[in-house]
Amino acid sequence: MSIRPNPDEFPPDEIVHASCVAIGGQAVLLAGRSGAGKSDLALRLIDRGAALVSDDYTELRRLGDSLLAQAPATIAGRIEVRGIGLVELAEAAAIPVCLYADLDSSPQRLPEAATVRLAGVDIPRVALAALEPSAPLKLEQALVRFGLPL
Repeated sequence: MSIRPNPDEFPPDEIVHASCVAIGGQAVLLAGRSGAGKSDLALRLIDRGAALVSDDYTELRRLGDSLLAQAPATIAGRIEVRGIGLVELAEAAAIPVCLYADLDSSPQRLPEAATVRLAGVDIPRVALAALEPSAPLKLEQALVRFGLPL
């Protein structure tokens, strides 16, 4: 069971167009336009042991120098499975954000370190092609590269 802050008492500092999964107790934002593969990649990561935080939109709350991610109350515990519909899954809430996967940018062969600023906090950023079969493995390798737990 997750504890969800009351949005009237603790409104989000930012809402991003990103699905989000928890891996090793850390939140990974999967950001991209509609059809970029956010939910598809989230499902494949969940199949590998990740937990759903949010699908399609994620609320971010700043806590000192970190961000906490969770689903808006209206979509909590649900993920859209294209061709199937909405599916209920257990969800995690108030998970610290550790990585931003940009699904709209073309991955570079040998990328330089990059960050994205969300709610005033810099988060490591990687570009991924979400629908590639190797995308879950590449994302896990990005976590290892940044010294984050799997």
